[in-house]
Amino acid sequence: MFFVDILEIEGLGNRSYLAGGREAAVVIDPPRDVERVVAAAAGRGVRIAYVAETHVHNDYVSGGLELARLTGATYLVPAAARVSFDRTPVADGDTLPVEGGLALRALATPGHTPHHTSYILQEDGREVAAFTGGSLLIGSVGRPDLVEPRLTEKLARAQYASAHRLAAELDDAVRVLPTHGFGSFCSSSQAEGESSSIGQERKTNAALTKDVDTFIADMLSGLEDVPAYYAHMGPLNAAGPAPVDLTPPRTAGGKEIAERLAAGEWAVDLRSRTAFSAGHVAGTVNFEAEGKLATYLAWLIPWGKPVTLLADSPAQLAQAQRDLVRVGIDRPSAAATGDPAGWLSEGEVLRSFPRADFAALKKAREADESLVVLDVRRDSERAGGYVRDSVHIPVHEVHDRAGELPAGTVWVHCAGGMRAAIAASLLDAAGRDVVAVDDSFDAARDAGLALTTGPGH
Repeated sequence: MFFVDILEIEGLGNRSYLAGGREAAVVIDPPRDVERVVAAAAGRGVRIAYVAETHVHNDYVSGGLELARLTGATYLVPAAARVSFDRTPVADGDTLPVEGGLALRALATPGHTPHHTSYILQEDGREVAAFTGGSLLIGSVGRPDLVEPRLTEKLARAQYASAHRLAAELDDAVRVLPTHGFGSFCSSSQAEGESSSIGQERKTNAALTKDVDTFIADMLSGLEDVPAYYAHMGPLNAAGPAPVDLTPPRTAGGKEIAERLAAGEWAVDLRSRTAFSAGHVAGTVNFEAEGKLATYLAWLIPWGKPVTLLADSPAQLAQAQRDLVRVGIDRPSAAATGDPAGWLSEGEVLRSFPRADFAALKKAREADESLVVLDVRRDSERAGGYVRDSVHIPVHEVHDRAGELPAGTVWVHCAGGMRAAIAASLLDAAGRDVVAVDDSFDAARDAGLALTTGPGH
């Protein structure tokens, strides 16, 4: 009997997989912090025989090279991928024995990247699972625009053909096990559900239910902005990522934190948005450890900018380090934990700003119609309706475009509160008076705020 263990990479919207039999296993698309994968294999009592990449990843730093080094596994990378390290190249149709009746077959599925390869797990010649990486996702496909703009339409057509090849060659019962699509920006649209099969995708996936031209037009028109840090992931993975160092960073006191902020470095407060708004060191920014820390911090921070992490506890700090190495933010310059009062330099006091809901925004606007409402949602979210006369700057552009905001107190909102908290902290660090709307956007209409649709600034 075979097994497939799912390793959720929370915060990035990805999955890795450990699959095998009684003695040997293969790992598909591992995260950079490989200890968890090693532990999963040890828990199963299996040897990792292969580490397989479906493609050179654009959204996270792979742990594949390091995992292969640690375990002695054969490192499988698509033959057409241009990489700078030794690996075992795999091409369409290559079949590799795992153990006994278990084997892994490579199936070329270009589209997410030109070299993208899926892996089909076979048991006694019967195909039982398809590790589809960034090709066929649950209810969607991987986006085709991450490699080179001039290749986007060509890759979109290849993605459509690859989805149809998977559906044509595999039985309905074969499990579909993608790497992307659980909140990852590598998905071309929001994927639905937690599990699927070829038969289910045949019925519901747009790539398999629409004609090619309609599918491509719809997909390309719906693509969101690409996180800025994606530009650095492919080169890092092609070069061969270095092993990670997760030892605790050096501890900084209030004087050093102030000096680092004065030098233009970032100090990131990992506490909850509630705790941060109630009291924080002036100039620090808030990216909640429990939110999509890696995605949003890597997206917003100028690449290579030194960062100091401020955390509730050593455990919160350690998890944040683990999350951040997955996107190439390797070593914090310094860190501090505990009470934020202990992070102050001499003579400083904690800064704070209010939190509110949409009902409070309605009342405030009745009292002052000129107050600034900042919507930091994505374009597609705003298209579904927005607060009349609000300013629209997506959260990943707030740092660079804050100067466009009119004078006055800025009420910041998103769809649920997390991104508003990030944007509010960025504006607060720049010296603006802010109110963070910590509420679901669904409550805006219930509160009686005037909403509109269509073009908006």
